[in-house]
Amino acid sequence: MRMPKTKGEIEAQIGESVIKFEKEYMGRGPREAKTYIINDMILARLKGVMTPAEEQLAKSQDGAVLIKRIRVELLEGARGLLGNMISEITGCRIRSLHSDISTKTGERIIVFTLDENLEERIKSGDI
Repeated sequence: MRMPKTKGEIEAQIGESVIKFEKEYMGRGPREAKTYIINDMILARLKGVMTPAEEQLAKSQDGAVLIKRIRVELLEGARGLLGNMISEITGCRIRSLHSDISTKTGERIIVFTLDENLEERIKSGDI
């Protein structure tokens, strides 16, 4: 019989999947990633996601706006792929996905809202 996964194990698995997604789909993985499960949400905080070219481009206001717009478009195009990765790990469906990138710090935040309270499911051993 398989032991239920801990919250930390699931957070780590989600983090690894987000890193893999960033590397394979976006072309570059983050320098650091941390994932948090909070009730029916998953928060992924990625540091060091911008390429050197994006860092140069971000020095101007127009460049920073362009980077944000491109990153949003890329993520929207891969929303299904990323959502499926998270659903496979958690057993929950993704209700919505929100993301933003700081062109000042190179940090990206991705928030997934789920169709059920994942934190409660983990506490009950139902995952």
